[in-house]
Amino acid sequence: MRRRRILKTKSFGRWALRGDLSDTALLTAVQEIEQGLIDGDLGGGVLKKRIAIPGRGKSGGARVVLATNRGDRWFFMFGFLKSQRANISPRELEALRELARDLLDLNEKQIDAQAKSGALEEVID
Repeated sequence: MRRRRILKTKSFGRWALRGDLSDTALLTAVQEIEQGLIDGDLGGGVLKKRIAIPGRGKSGGARVVLATNRGDRWFFMFGFLKSQRANISPRELEALRELARDLLDLNEKQIDAQAKSGALEEVID
């Protein structure tokens, strides 16, 4: 069995850093999804999840979009604050589904190479 890997794209990592979204919050989100707490299955391995941001209350929470095989692969791809926008557009969703396909098709060596290059970043447990 392959080990579970939780990663974030470079752009997601920059957004999360600016928004004070910790790796702990991302790990919690994955654990909640594994327990069936999903805010939206957008198809093609793409899920949407609400994440609370400490000190901002419910209205200041974030929405994240991730790609997963719901097993050993979890890729955080996109995030936005609830106060900044309501949802993603159909065009954005299609682009995220394409990115999800590409990410979920990566093998371990390719993931390692992407992490080494900085395109992907491992979420620290």
